[in-house]
Amino acid sequence: MLDTRTDRSASRDTVPAGGPAPGSTRPPAGAPGERARWRQRLSRFEGKASPYAFISPFFIVFGVVGMFPILYTAWVSLHEWNLIGGQGDFVGLQNFQDVLQQRFFWNAVRNTFSIFLLSSVPQVILALLIAVALDSGIRAKGFWRMSVLLPYVIAPVAVVLIFNDLFGDRYGLFNQLLGWVGIDPVQWHKDTFASHIAIATMVNFRWTGYNALILLAAMQTIPRDYYEAALIDGAGPIRTFFSITVPQLRATIIFVVITSTIGGLQIFDEPRMFDQYGQGGADRQWQTLTIYLYNLGWNQKNFGRASAVAWLLFLIIVVFAIVNYFVIRRIASKESR
Repeated sequence: MLDTRTDRSASRDTVPAGGPAPGSTRPPAGAPGERARWRQRLSRFEGKASPYAFISPFFIVFGVVGMFPILYTAWVSLHEWNLIGGQGDFVGLQNFQDVLQQRFFWNAVRNTFSIFLLSSVPQVILALLIAVALDSGIRAKGFWRMSVLLPYVIAPVAVVLIFNDLFGDRYGLFNQLLGWVGIDPVQWHKDTFASHIAIATMVNFRWTGYNALILLAAMQTIPRDYYEAALIDGAGPIRTFFSITVPQLRATIIFVVITSTIGGLQIFDEPRMFDQYGQGGADRQWQTLTIYLYNLGWNQKNFGRASAVAWLLFLIIVVFAIVNYFVIRRIASKESR
């Protein structure tokens, strides 16, 4: 009996340090089972954290070059701020009140909306039609797809200089073509609506092919079985377009509309280069919000008001993007019923 107790006591004394307590069934920390559980936990953590790690560079860069300028512009808009003296007194919303009382601001808002509608609406429609043509059985598809992207590659200044000559009031090509059919020359640089059409034409020339390739990429993901079934049922090209193509492109169309809205409301290069003075016309007949903002900041050196205009433009873009999103979603939900 004594020897048995002695053996049991010896066995307890030989338990390695850090091991399980007497009577415990938990394996030591270095046991294979414990390491396997740690590997499983680490694998689950990597599975949850890796997507955030992959997208984190975008948000870091956006925070530095995007979010910080937006917040800093809001801070500048609440102060008297000029190029020479820098930050002045805190004025609160006074800069916003002063801007909203200026007639040139509302003139710029009206011109911006007019050019935006004349460019964005035809642009999306033409891009969709071009995408359908490029998706059909035409020859040399690669050549035509590259060709529609060339206007986007050309520098905006070069495009404006060329179209500025085409829309010349006296010797422009378009006025000569109108004269051949008996129409009087159009004063592209004097008439408000005519200048908006000219600027919208430049915008459409540059961005239609770009949007067409986006729609084409989405169009090629539509299963071809849908079109074969429609062909067997006797549906024609027009019926197929409105019943299959357009519904399958809803998400991409929403994306194109929203990006066109953002770009259309921020238009600057085309109206800025349409005349030699860069003021948006002699009577500011095509002065947009971005040109008005530029003149406040760099010509009048009033960065407080310029920042207020920038934030008003930002809010207008957000409102328009939200309205476009919900309108298109509502139309899509009605069509799906």
